Amino acid sequence: MNTPCVRLLCAVFLCFFVSQKAYSQNSQSGITRPIHLERAVALAQENDPWIQMASHRQSSLDAMAESAGRLPDPKLSVAMANLPTNTWDFDQEAMTQFKVGLSQNFPRGDELELKRQRFRQMSAQWPHERQQRFKQVRVRVSELWLSGYQAFHSIRLIEANRYLFEQMADITQSFYSSGFSSGSRSGLGRTRQQDVVRAQLELTKLEDRLTQLRLQQEQIAEQLAQWLLPPDAHSYAYGDLSPGQFSWPEQLPQLPVEFIAVETQGQQELVQLLSQHPSIKIFDQKIEASLSDKQLAQQKYKPEWGLNASYGYRDDDPMGNERADFFSVGVSLDLPFFGRHRQDNEVASAIQNTEALKTERWHALRNMLAAYQVHVKSQARLAQRQSLYQTQLLPQLQEQAEATLTAYTNDDGNFAEVMRARIAQLNGELDALAIAVDRLKHNVNLRYYHITTLTQPTSTQVNTDE
Repeated sequence: MNTPCVRLLCAVFLCFFVSQKAYSQNSQSGITRPIHLERAVALAQENDPWIQMASHRQSSLDAMAESAGRLPDPKLSVAMANLPTNTWDFDQEAMTQFKVGLSQNFPRGDELELKRQRFRQMSAQWPHERQQRFKQVRVRVSELWLSGYQAFHSIRLIEANRYLFEQMADITQSFYSSGFSSGSRSGLGRTRQQDVVRAQLELTKLEDRLTQLRLQQEQIAEQLAQWLLPPDAHSYAYGDLSPGQFSWPEQLPQLPVEFIAVETQGQQELVQLLSQHPSIKIFDQKIEASLSDKQLAQQKYKPEWGLNASYGYRDDDPMGNERADFFSVGVSLDLPFFGRHRQDNEVASAIQNTEALKTERWHALRNMLAAYQVHVKSQARLAQRQSLYQTQLLPQLQEQAEATLTAYTNDDGNFAEVMRARIAQLNGELDALAIAVDRLKHNVNLRYYHITTLTQPTSTQVNTDE
């Protein structure tokens, strides 16, 4: 074996050891304490201003329900009736009087109770809206967190291997210069200019990948900070939440697999389970409210009643004789005869609206079922790929990298193969990380479909010791 090649082999292994040591030191010396996934989700749910808005919406509808069930206010009328226009004297004519009247309208049929019922049904929609929001926040923040984790650890993997590529480029340049000056035909002289160019090219590509990943990490950190920060504050127990101070833990979390295997459940059973999801429950409440709209439209076939009473005061006549005061009472009602066509159309419109909501509900349920099965099958395939990478592909890539380096040092290979093997090994590690993250992302989406009763997290649920 040629002495320069032995030196090359020793140098490569030495720089690889140094890079792994540097990676380990960087892993243990983070700038800030890492924020864990469940904590990030809890903070986002706790600080979500949408939840406060939803509470105000529900309170508004509850108040409207109480208001809608009350009778309209009575009407008071005051009038001077039958004043003579020639003298404007109050006591000249017997018909002249000062009238005070009171009237009260009574809505059609059960209109008041139906209006109250409708507002209550609309109010009952908002607890499901909040549960849906909790699930959506969990999915969104979890996907952001996992994408940030992938970018963060991809950078560390590349940085750990960059030292190796830098040392290989330096050694290749040194050997090429030595071989060119000596004119040797040995292994030392076998290092060619294209090997130097290839080493520099791969190092430049690594720098470009690092730049892209750092940009991606910064963008994710900016988005994640918007979810975690309280709406009226700029910091919390972790201190400054600037994107530059985000860090992620060493290991991916172990999330429970909360789904029912498609192979063990029929489609009908899955449909029944997904029908309990908050997003479908929202449609159920909308359908109930639309049925009340139909009943309200049907009430317009009934008359609206009104009761009125008035008291008329009359002055004494010019001769001083007392005149009797008047009292009047009456009942009024509308006759819904000429608007029959209008009322028929209002009832038909309410019926069609209900049918449209039922169709929309079924469409949403069908989409949920399809998405659910996609996530189940994708997660199963990713599990197979993850097992394949861990048991076969990664060990084979490492073995190939070592074999190509050994062949090169024994004058039985070329530098391009060494670089390709090292790049394939790095890409394999990055792909394995991506598979692990993608699998957890599918798991997060499966947890979205998991039926559970959610409550708004409180500050006591956020563990500050994580």
